[in-house]
Amino acid sequence: MLSILIPTYNYDVLPLVQNLFEQCTQEGMEYEIIVLDDASSFHFDNEKINLLENCHFEILDKNIGRSAIRNLLAKKATYDWLLFLDADAFPVENRFIYNYLKHINHSHKVVCGGMLYSSEKPSNNKELRWTYGRKREALSALKRQENEHLSFFSINFLLHKSIVEQVRFNEKLHFYGYEDVLFSYELQQQKIPINHIDNPVFHMGIEENEVFLNKSELALESLDFLIKEQKFPTNYVKIARYLNIIQKTYTKKLFLGVFNFFKPLIKKQILSSNPNLFLFDVYRLGYICSLKS
Repeated sequence: MLSILIPTYNYDVLPLVQNLFEQCTQEGMEYEIIVLDDASSFHFDNEKINLLENCHFEILDKNIGRSAIRNLLAKKATYDWLLFLDADAFPVENRFIYNYLKHINHSHKVVCGGMLYSSEKPSNNKELRWTYGRKREALSALKRQENEHLSFFSINFLLHKSIVEQVRFNEKLHFYGYEDVLFSYELQQQKIPINHIDNPVFHMGIEENEVFLNKSELALESLDFLIKEQKFPTNYVKIARYLNIIQKTYTKKLFLGVFNFFKPLIKKQILSSNPNLFLFDVYRLGYICSLKS
């Protein structure tokens, strides 16, 4: 009935698998849980996954990337319905699997459950990721449905195997970031709807401020690559729209001059214990502008 597919890299995924195993057992359903490790340096106790019924853990010989590993998981899946979860996700409810089973039907659609963050503010230099996640990602199903494709996150979604055969994660994108945006755009082009529901997972893997900022820069380099390769129009992503406006109004040189002058102050603020997301957006826009100068 259901294949639960989890890519992992340097993360202790055993608690997540144990939780899913217990939920599936309780439902008395046909299922499998497949975890592929993308050639991690640390494996924790993940090998114990193989001791659980219908659960399989495998370490790849070499790192193949975030897109290729999802495609490989889909290829290995036995069942027609695929539930993709990130390793640093954890179900909010103990009826998480049951809530998804209600959406297993013959509809040609993707079902996206959403994500949440702890309401307790982190105290260990992780405020930027936590603030961004709470305000930009932890949205209700109703809010996400307003812009169904751009509100897609690959941390927690269900779909029929035939959709993955029609729209694969693009393996040419070797950089970090925007692979889920590209996937959602291709779903939109194929007229495959996304049904957003309130069946969230907690996003557990919150990086420290500097790490998240560095990953955001890498993601912008991916976006720059996708724009140059014309993988989706510049008006599909908000930051790309702003970049296009700056270019068309010939104000990029002026904007970069102002940005570079204030960059140290902006960076100091967004790495503080009370980051301002507007300034974070300004920093991201300035960074991608500098890539194209």
